[in-house]
Amino acid sequence: MAQPETAPPRPAPEPVTAPATPAPGVRIDGLTVVYKTPAGELPAVRDISLTLEPGTITGIVGESGSGKSTLALSLLNAVQPPGRISAGSVEIDGLGDVVGLAGERLRKARGAHIGYVFQAAQNSLNPLKTVGKQLLDLGRSHGVDDLRGLVREAKLLLGRMGLDGARVLDSHQHELSGGMRQRVGIMLALVLNAHLVVLDEPTTALDMITQANILKIVREVHAERGLTTLVITHDIGVVAEVADRLAVMYGGRLVEQGPTREVLRAPRHPYTRGLIQAIPRLVGDIDEARALPGRPPTLATVPKQGCVFRERCALRMDICETDDPAALADGPRIVACHAVGVKERA
Repeated sequence: MAQPETAPPRPAPEPVTAPATPAPGVRIDGLTVVYKTPAGELPAVRDISLTLEPGTITGIVGESGSGKSTLALSLLNAVQPPGRISAGSVEIDGLGDVVGLAGERLRKARGAHIGYVFQAAQNSLNPLKTVGKQLLDLGRSHGVDDLRGLVREAKLLLGRMGLDGARVLDSHQHELSGGMRQRVGIMLALVLNAHLVVLDEPTTALDMITQANILKIVREVHAERGLTTLVITHDIGVVAEVADRLAVMYGGRLVEQGPTREVLRAPRHPYTRGLIQAIPRLVGDIDEARALPGRPPTLATVPKQGCVFRERCALRMDICETDDPAALADGPRIVACHAVGVKERA
C-alpha cells in the first residue's frame, strides 16, 4: 500500500548547498535521430539546433509523438536500437560532444554529469530492492568511496523535498505514492552532483496539488544547486510555471523558440497559437478553448519535404508543400514558418 504524501512534523532539513561546479551550457547543432523501419530509416528528430544557457530552465513542449523524449535521450547518447543519432552534435561544457562518447566515459557521464528523471518514475526503480539499496548500487557503479556520505546527501535531498529520507530509503517502490516516486527520481538524478538535469514529463499522472509541489521543488532545487535544467512536457502550464525559455516541437522539428513569457504572450507559429488556444480557461466562455484540427503525424506519416505542420495549418501556402521553412531569428525569438517569414518581410 502506498505511503501517504505527508509525514509527521519534524525539524526543517538542513539546506542543500550548491556545489562549486558551474552550471554547464549545452549546444545542440543539426541533431537528427532516425529509426529503422520496414520503410527504411525514418527521422524522429530532424535537424534540431537548440542552446541551453548555463543556469537556466528550458522547457520543450509539444503533443505526444513530436520527438521530445527522443531529443532528451540524445543528451545522454541513450537512443536505443532500432534508433540512432545519424547527424549533428550535442556539446556539453565539461564533457564535449556526447554523441562521440562510448563505453566507460559515457557511463560515467550519465549520473555524474547528466541526471535524468524518467517519465514514469516507477519504471526506473527496481521493484525487488529498496530505494536505499538502489542508491548504494548507483554509488558503487560510479566509484563513490564514501557511501555513507552518499546516503546522507540522499536524505538531505529527500528532506528538502518534504519526505522522511530514512523512511523512503527503506521502502520499495510499491510502498511509495506517485508523487513520492517522482521525488525519488529527482533525488537519484541529483545525488551524484549532476549539474545538467533532464526531467521527462515530471508531472504526468500526478494530481494538481502534487504537481504544484513537484514544480516548486524543481524551481528551488534548480536555484539552490546551480543547475542547467531541461523540462520535457506536453503541458504548456508546466513550462509557464518553471521555464526561462520555451521551445515548441512538432513532427520532429523545432518550430518556435524564445523566452517563455514572450512566446506565451505573443506566439508567432500557428502551432504554438493552436496549443495555447486549446487550453481550457478557468473563467470566461468555455467555448473559447478550441482543439487543434486533425492529428499529429506519426513516424511513418511525417512529410519528407515541406512544412511538417501544413496539414493542420490555416495559413498554409503553396511553398509549404515543397520547402522546409527556415528558422528565422528575431532577437531572442526563433520561428520556422513560411507565413511568419512573409509577414516579417512585408
